[in-house]
Amino acid sequence: MADDALSKKEFETLSNFRYQLRRFLRFSEEAVHSHGLTHLQYLLLLHIKGYHDREWATIGELAEKLQSHHHGAVSLVSRCEKLGLVYRKQGRSDKREVEVHLTPEGNRMVEKLARLHRDELIDSTGIFRVPGVDELKQAE
Repeated sequence: MADDALSKKEFETLSNFRYQLRRFLRFSEEAVHSHGLTHLQYLLLLHIKGYHDREWATIGELAEKLQSHHHGAVSLVSRCEKLGLVYRKQGRSDKREVEVHLTPEGNRMVEKLARLHRDELIDSTGIFRVPGVDELKQAE
């Protein structure tokens, strides 16, 4: 079925999902901007705070989470470090690695912004969904 043309319903479903996703991303961009950060700076803080089972992440791990190149993650960390939001430490097990940790100010900022994002998702319950996804699964 991969060579078959998509149905009108499939286009509508994909369009609706992208619209809802863009609405949430726009909310996010405006929320972080109003707190003096860029959306990438917020994502960096979120990925550090949200890293599984620890309160820090390596540059490589952050590059993966951000879907960026290693040097892009390094630049972003440097900008956040200048803002007093993060600090670097030499890796514990591998001295070649760099751990990125949140400062108290970084913790405060990510807590405030994450709360806004969580509340927006809760308020969007029933709106932020993918209508027609079951039909997409059946079309496979």
